[in-house]
Amino acid sequence: MFNLKSIVKSAVVTAVALSFGTTAFAGGHSKVLRIQSVLSDNSDELKMLKNFGEDVAALTGGSLVLEVLPAGAIVGSRDVMDAVDAGLVEGGFAWTHYWGGKHPAANLFGAPVAGAGVGLDNLAFLSWFEAGGGKELYERLWDEMGVNVKGFMLQPVGPEALGWFKEPITSMDDFRKYRFRAPPGMVGQAYKDIGVASVAMGGGDILPALEKGTIDAAEWCCPVADMAFGFQKVLKHYYLQGLHQVVVNADMYVNGDFYDALSDTEKKALEVAANASLSKSMSYRIYNNGKALKTLVDDHGVTLHDTPADYFPAYMAAAKNLLEQGAADNAFFAEVWQSQKDFADIAVPFWAGAQATNAALGKAHADSLK
Repeated sequence: MFNLKSIVKSAVVTAVALSFGTTAFAGGHSKVLRIQSVLSDNSDELKMLKNFGEDVAALTGGSLVLEVLPAGAIVGSRDVMDAVDAGLVEGGFAWTHYWGGKHPAANLFGAPVAGAGVGLDNLAFLSWFEAGGGKELYERLWDEMGVNVKGFMLQPVGPEALGWFKEPITSMDDFRKYRFRAPPGMVGQAYKDIGVASVAMGGGDILPALEKGTIDAAEWCCPVADMAFGFQKVLKHYYLQGLHQVVVNADMYVNGDFYDALSDTEKKALEVAANASLSKSMSYRIYNNGKALKTLVDDHGVTLHDTPADYFPAYMAAAKNLLEQGAADNAFFAEVWQSQKDFADIAVPFWAGAQATNAALGKAHADSLK
């Protein structure tokens, strides 16, 4: 992969200057924040990102506007972070664990494997992020990674479905027979460590790979996103319960020079709109995943199954081993994970205990619908 930073370093000032575009507003000209995603333009994530942009424009009176670009618009998906770092594009949108190759702690913010091994679901993770010291560590991540970036967490998702299979699986022995699309980073490595032939690939590549037989089982996200990619056309057996990505967070990255040139009001607008996006995206996902799951079962012949019991201890053991290795190898990773564990010692006994009854009631209601 070429070094985007070295190629455009001399043009960073020009790139940032050009981003102060020509869109008119009442006070003069709007600053245009171009955000290149790693996803196609019709994805739910980009729809929510555009809603975030509408909030920013409203909060700034139009002085800062977002232009959301799909995957490949300026650079390839793998180069998005380098492009933002170098100022080739003002912003990017992806899941932060995609950049685990730049720093292992990125995994703990984008997709802490198996709920960081301590039972963090998406709401508990947000509690850690907002109230338990997570945001302060997140602010440090970019310097630790060595990139000139300001990050904003926007879209928490979770828990993700285990995935899609050609035939029912009743044990890990069945699971290991399949070539399985899994996420990159620690999440995918844990699958390899328990004997699953996992392959990482982008969302848009999964259905063609299934149709060609390059892979024969897959996970991506959850019912609404999975249905949009069309996995139900090839696979009919769906498993909701998984440990691999109990929490997943999609983030926006803004070039540091562009961010520093914003007014205090514009910076505050990004912060306020980002906080609103955290709530909006979770609210959107729960209801729309429910509707999508009903459509998959009622209209597409998909059979919903419970995940085999022996998956959970196997995957958890592999995940904890990887977390312990990460902490031993990198001081900042160890600091972030320790913060998550310290938070979990306080919050998870309450949260897990309080949720147990509600989860049981919900399961009873779901079973009654069958």
